[in-house]
Amino acid sequence: MSQLNLKIGPKIKAFRRQLGLQANKLAEDLNISPSYLNLIEGGKRKIDGDLLLKICEKLNIELSQLTSKSDINLENTLSEILDDKLFEDLDILGPEVKDLVSTNPKIGRAIVRLGDILKKKDHEMINKIETISGKIVDNRKNSFPGEVISDFLQDNKNYFPKLEDFANDVFEKVQKNNRTRYIALCDYLKSEYDITVKDVIPEENKPFSKLYKKNKKELLLSDYSSLETKKLHAAAQIAQEGADKEIEEYLSKFTFPSDESKKLTKIALLNYCGAAILMPYKLFHTECKKLKYDLELLQNTFATSFEQVAHRVTCLQDPKLPGIPFHFLRVDMAGNISKRFSLSGIEIPRYGGACPRWNVYSALTRPGIIQAAVSKMSNGEKYVCIARTVEKGIGRFGKSKSILSIGLGCEAKYAKEFIYSENLNINDKSTEIPIGVSCRTCDRLDCSQRAFPPLHKKFDVDINSRGVSVYVGDKNT
Repeated sequence: MSQLNLKIGPKIKAFRRQLGLQANKLAEDLNISPSYLNLIEGGKRKIDGDLLLKICEKLNIELSQLTSKSDINLENTLSEILDDKLFEDLDILGPEVKDLVSTNPKIGRAIVRLGDILKKKDHEMINKIETISGKIVDNRKNSFPGEVISDFLQDNKNYFPKLEDFANDVFEKVQKNNRTRYIALCDYLKSEYDITVKDVIPEENKPFSKLYKKNKKELLLSDYSSLETKKLHAAAQIAQEGADKEIEEYLSKFTFPSDESKKLTKIALLNYCGAAILMPYKLFHTECKKLKYDLELLQNTFATSFEQVAHRVTCLQDPKLPGIPFHFLRVDMAGNISKRFSLSGIEIPRYGGACPRWNVYSALTRPGIIQAAVSKMSNGEKYVCIARTVEKGIGRFGKSKSILSIGLGCEAKYAKEFIYSENLNINDKSTEIPIGVSCRTCDRLDCSQRAFPPLHKKFDVDINSRGVSVYVGDKNT
């Protein structure tokens, strides 16, 4: 194996720190001097193939994680930020963004943090104007606490071993016939923490999903919610009572921009742990492999919801017992991305909507039906992507529900392990769906669904000619 690029040194350092491994200890394990490791991590020394493979082994990572994209969304996110009118005169092009990400990812992440602050301040100012004027100026919303959750999960690869261990211990005590039952969770809360679970119908105009009355030690769960939702709330309450120390330890290792984002991330971890109680790692992993990730069958097997199962399959990242690296996103009818996470390598935009060709959007036209497709990015990477709608809201007559679309996918190389690829011809180019990340960052010039001109091309309007889109003409090609 030939010597590889100097740019992977900072990535090695990032993975080492993520494991909490001291540089001296890693150097000792690699049988090299600490000073030599420092040069490698600083990008001042090239690495031969044998040493690189040994580093991957010690850090429990794949070689591709060093030689390909380690910051899955960073390049795209920076392009979105730099598209702001504030930077228009600088004429920053795609290759320059790519160079920054590959050589100085920390600076890139710092710019993203500043971009978040800029967007948030902009939103706050608009809210103040609306309050003073009594008029709606803009329909923008502050989604940044949710983005912080995504960043936190991405940094941890959506895998929290201490919470998995806690969940497994609870499962062993409540399980019957290898399954977690709602009544068993309620009994466990009562016997272990003296918490009484009550199923109630909320008062008119005072809806809630769950309400924990700490003084009375009562957990009220709404009968408007499905049994699957109630199970998750009960399991998450167990996590709140018994795994708080472990959760706070994970939170302490991440820098949160606000208390709000930290609290929301804690809720995400409580739900993570709750889902692990309902779908314990080893058992769930075995069923996933056996059923080839048939989400609806897994949903029935563990008596959980479709969205809960779709979330859970992204958590199978134990290096000793790994699952398929998936990406996950959830969108609404307006195209807003409310949840996103990617281990598959596909880029998911941070601001605004994704490419309209993604089947996570077309699934909204056929509610309740799983749609599968082979999606091909402009760089040639192919993914098997599925999508299906879910309903959210109060489960009673006369109350409308919101429809969301769940997208899940993996690299095409995992197609044989993914049941939804059985009716797809991965090698048939005629059935591939060309997609991008978002219109602003996509370099496809043959797309009739463009909503914006591409960032990497100069855009000019010619009233005498038009390509497949108003934003694509001869001068773009």
